[in-house]
Amino acid sequence: MTKLEVSCYGVDCAVTAQQAGADRVELCSAPSEGGLTPSAGTLKAALERVSIPVHPIVRPRAGDFCYSAAEFASMKSDVAFIRDLGFPGVVIGMLDEDAHIDRVKMREIMALCGDMAVTFHRAFDLSHSPKRALEELTELGVARILTSGQQQSAESGIALLKELTQLSEGPIIMAGAGVRLSNLQKFLDNGIQELHSSAGRMVPSPMRYRKAGVSMCSGNETDEFSRYCVDSDVVEAMKGVMQMNNSVRVA
Repeated sequence: MTKLEVSCYGVDCAVTAQQAGADRVELCSAPSEGGLTPSAGTLKAALERVSIPVHPIVRPRAGDFCYSAAEFASMKSDVAFIRDLGFPGVVIGMLDEDAHIDRVKMREIMALCGDMAVTFHRAFDLSHSPKRALEELTELGVARILTSGQQQSAESGIALLKELTQLSEGPIIMAGAGVRLSNLQKFLDNGIQELHSSAGRMVPSPMRYRKAGVSMCSGNETDEFSRYCVDSDVVEAMKGVMQMNNSVRVA
């Protein structure tokens, strides 16, 4: 049974994803940074309003995945907080200086997680050797690996995604990065069991007044009066394709 995980940058988007039929939500903040740890208030609201599994990401900053002692301490605190709130899973990942899985830190994380399912995120795509990384993450006991097949987009990395899926004796290989309705069938045809998509669109701000010459961002091209939100029609359409694919397999 194939599953669709939707990355959501806020609780309203998570509710939309749920209503449209998503199987799971990856909850993040800071879309322009590639997804960072959501706030305590967001985490608590998600538990109150969303009934499908919600897996918060734990990522203290943008950039690479080789963390300092102080950063790692904050990550452990966040993991413990998420665990104690009662979330069923968490999304996390870290590499050492040579771009291998940081097994020492990950062992500490796995011990902290308790019964939570652990998704090792796209830090995998920056790792030195994907097959070695798969072996190490299997030994660590992670539930799934979110990956683009070590390419800029999952569609470009589909050959490695298929190979990893066939090799894996433990973690589910979940394709992510550029997974959309238009290429969804390619992943299903290659045996990918879980797909990760933002399934969204840009939505304009409800603000009518726009202050000229003042910006809260350093990037000149950033539009502060629009935001990325989950599109319920896209989620429904993607789930429809996946359900049809499941029905064909059963038949």
